[in-house]
Amino acid sequence: MATMEDVARAADVSLSTVSHVLNGTRKVSPKTVAAVNAAMQQIGYVPNMLARALAGSSSGTIGVAISAFTNHYFSETVRAIEAACTRHGLMMLFSDTHDDPAQELKVVQNLHQRRVDGIVLAPSGDPDNLALNYLSSNKIASVLVDRMSPLPFDQVGVENIEATAQLVSHLITVHGHRRIGFIAGAVGLSTTNERVEGYRLALERAGIKFDPALVRPGDSNLARSGAATRELLQLDQRPTAIVAGNNLMTIGTMHALRDAHIAVPQEVALAGFDDFDWADYFSPRLTVMAQPLEELGSMAVDLLIERIANPGREQHVSRLAPTLRVRNSCGCA
Repeated sequence: MATMEDVARAADVSLSTVSHVLNGTRKVSPKTVAAVNAAMQQIGYVPNMLARALAGSSSGTIGVAISAFTNHYFSETVRAIEAACTRHGLMMLFSDTHDDPAQELKVVQNLHQRRVDGIVLAPSGDPDNLALNYLSSNKIASVLVDRMSPLPFDQVGVENIEATAQLVSHLITVHGHRRIGFIAGAVGLSTTNERVEGYRLALERAGIKFDPALVRPGDSNLARSGAATRELLQLDQRPTAIVAGNNLMTIGTMHALRDAHIAVPQEVALAGFDDFDWADYFSPRLTVMAQPLEELGSMAVDLLIERIANPGREQHVSRLAPTLRVRNSCGCA
């Protein structure tokens, strides 16, 4: 049976482009739409074939296991996944993992017991991979979203290393900062490791020596990122700019700077990873690296449907490009 991957290969486009053409989730050039349609006709791909394959002995429900209640970014991701499920005529059963390995395993087991057709998971930083091993051993159709794993799963996330390097490089090349602090996310997450790597890459490219004292753990939450910011401010030579590794830590950093009566960006510039609804309403407006949440959610569901319909196909790993949104907090007019 022809798959979306076959269409992408025949049309010489990405899998996400095929998804956009089928679901209308992003504008695609007429030339590319024509190429995708021609490829579908050539290889005999029928878009609703997957839905019919699901209809036979399935519940028509997918499980979503994500820590959403404490992070607005994941709430938006869940919303995007739900919208994609609606387009495919599927129901979504959501449960919050709280980024706790024991809770994560319990959530995955409960979703499995409820006979969902597959599971979308944003894995925690569990070093033992309890939930991932459960999914593998029980042969549950699964897609990992946002956080990547070296284990063989279908996965969709953003490109973190070059994106973070671009964010840091903006502060270096445009505004001349040489001493830049970095608030890192929770230990064990692929996103944390990759964004720290991107930070170091930008420094290396600019010929700036890496100073480990400038990297502080923010644990992906408000309270700890605020404490990390205060630690940076107490250094003998404090940073002139700070980059926060996710949206919550950007807010925590902003609050700590305001509590210390430090003007942003006049005294310390600020930039962060993840955009959010009110980032453009802060004073100053926040410069961020925005992730394509709608595309992440849509592609995760497409990959899961493909996995359910074709359990034996090779794993597909996709990295989507985030977008730098320059506002005022970095020092730009």
